[in-house]
Amino acid sequence: MQPVTLRTARLELSLPTENDVDAIYAACQDELIQRFTTVPSPYERTHAEGFVAKVAGWWDAGTEATWAVRHEGALAGMMGLHRLNQGSGELGYWMTPAVRGQGLVSEAARCVIDWGFSPDGLGLRRIEWRAVVDNPASHRVAQRLGFRYEGRVRAALVNGAGVRADGLIAGLLAEDERTPQVWLPAD
Repeated sequence: MQPVTLRTARLELSLPTENDVDAIYAACQDELIQRFTTVPSPYERTHAEGFVAKVAGWWDAGTEATWAVRHEGALAGMMGLHRLNQGSGELGYWMTPAVRGQGLVSEAARCVIDWGFSPDGLGLRRIEWRAVVDNPASHRVAQRLGFRYEGRVRAALVNGAGVRADGLIAGLLAEDERTPQVWLPAD
C-alpha cells in the first residue's frame, strides 16, 4: 500500500520522515506519552530513527497506516490505524504537550476514520479504540468521535516500559452514525 497524505482545515497528515526524528524524540520524552502508549521508555533518539524507518515498511506491508500530524508546519503528533486485518483496524494516537486541548487529535482522527472506512481508502468495516483506564483525555476523544463503549479489558494494555494496565475498548462500525457518545462509568 502506498502512503497517503491527508488534509483537514488545520492539519496535514503525512509519512514521518528523517526530518521529524528530533521532534519525535523530543515529544516522546513526555511522561504521558510514555505512560499511555507503547513507545519505549526510556525513549532514545535511536528509537525515533527506527520508528521513521519502520513506518514506511508498515505502509508497504499493508499492516499499519501511520501519519505524522503537522500543524502550522510543525510536528503535532502521530496518528495511525494499526493491526489492519480482515476489514478492521485500531486507531492510535499521541499529541505533543504544546498542542493538547486544541481539538487537533479529534480533527485528525475524523479524517483518518473517514479515509479508513472509505472505499477509496481502506474500506474497513470496523475501527477499534483502546486506552488505559486512567487516560480520560483519550476516552473523551473516542466519545466525541462516536465510538461505542464495549468493555474493560483487565491487564491487557502494556506500555513501552512493560507496565500492564486495565484498558477500555470501544468500536466504530462503518455504518454507525458518528455522533458523540456518553459512556457509563468503567466497570
